[in-house]
Amino acid sequence: MANNIQAIRGMHDVLPEQTPLWQYAEQCIRDVLGAYGYSEIRLPIVEKTELFKRSIGEVTDIVEKEMYTFDDRNGDSLTLRPEGTAGCLRACLEHGLLHNQVHRLWYYGPMYRHERPQKGRYRQFIQLGVETYGMAGPDIDAELILIMDRLWKKLGIRDKVRLQLNSLGTIAERIVYRESLVSYFQRRLEQLDEDSLRRLEANPLRILDTKNPAMQDVVAGAPELTDFLGDESRQHFNAITAILDDLGIGYELNSRLVRGLDYYSKTVFEWVTDELGSQGTVCAGGRYDGLIEQLGGKPNHAVGFAMGMERLLALMETLECVQLASSVDVYMIRVGDAAEQAGMRFAEILRNEIPGLKLQVNCGGGSFKSQFKKADKSGAEFAIILGDDEVSRGEVSIKPLRNNELEQQNMSQQQAIEFLQMQID
Repeated sequence: MANNIQAIRGMHDVLPEQTPLWQYAEQCIRDVLGAYGYSEIRLPIVEKTELFKRSIGEVTDIVEKEMYTFDDRNGDSLTLRPEGTAGCLRACLEHGLLHNQVHRLWYYGPMYRHERPQKGRYRQFIQLGVETYGMAGPDIDAELILIMDRLWKKLGIRDKVRLQLNSLGTIAERIVYRESLVSYFQRRLEQLDEDSLRRLEANPLRILDTKNPAMQDVVAGAPELTDFLGDESRQHFNAITAILDDLGIGYELNSRLVRGLDYYSKTVFEWVTDELGSQGTVCAGGRYDGLIEQLGGKPNHAVGFAMGMERLLALMETLECVQLASSVDVYMIRVGDAAEQAGMRFAEILRNEIPGLKLQVNCGGGSFKSQFKKADKSGAEFAIILGDDEVSRGEVSIKPLRNNELEQQNMSQQQAIEFLQMQID
């Protein structure tokens, strides 16, 4: 017998018992973003490879090693999106959304990177992205932080995440800083690991973000970017912290928090946790004013963030912060030919009369005992029991499955409707 085909390594199924937590988190996200006036944009999963080469950069791990790239039948080089910012900006430029306009947008869906799979890091991963365009002031930077603060509270995990902040200054300020940083590390080449040596020419700021414990001392002695910031960058950053202070949002200043791509400027932030081991970053964002021009648009302002859903769900599961209701309110047991026909008809009446009722009807027959086991396993609050005798009397029997204080009752169909309307939220 042939071996069963299994899922691709690093690409996971979300099973029925897992989806309620996903749905809960997704609904909380929609609610919070809606409260701030953000609109959803839906983007293609596949884009032209050139988009990511121009936005992320050809000399990066993502482009060189991690992208799922292929030639289609027309000979075009296409790529499964490794992140969402470039695609969102491409859509806005293509459809003329950035001309003298401001936008607050969000998107949600799968991204793809060929990395070594580990907990919280997969080859297909679901990501929330939030992007804003056309706003230069520090207030929009702060608003993005407030959105996440509100989401953490809604999810019940606010005390398990910490906000870290830094400013990268302007591109010009960072060029001067980069020269100082490269000079510092070149004098200490023997202390750099393989990754840092590779980054020294292409992405020296990323050395500051190393997770290698052996590198911590040499990184600690490196020049600090804050010493290279001009007045405008300092004022922008101080205005953000003033808003957060006024609203009581705690934060940590992290001068080693960086981004490796040149189009980032001024604000960068991350929400981190100590509950997930090495995969501690739950959400990361920043201002990327330079990317719009890099992709062919006129100079403009942009700031956003991205959050990996698998890591968020892992944190919620670790903390057991949510107790979700069953996906079924009522389970209908039908025994007998007349009951099977009448039960299906009554089930439709119940769904019409009680909007939002989650009613599961036993299908495929079976004894009363086997059906009752299914009713109990479903997690339903009540079982409706319908046999041929009940049909002949125009009645149903309702049995509570979770509340021992209530007794099983026989009642008319109309009484059953009224009873369930009172019991089911």
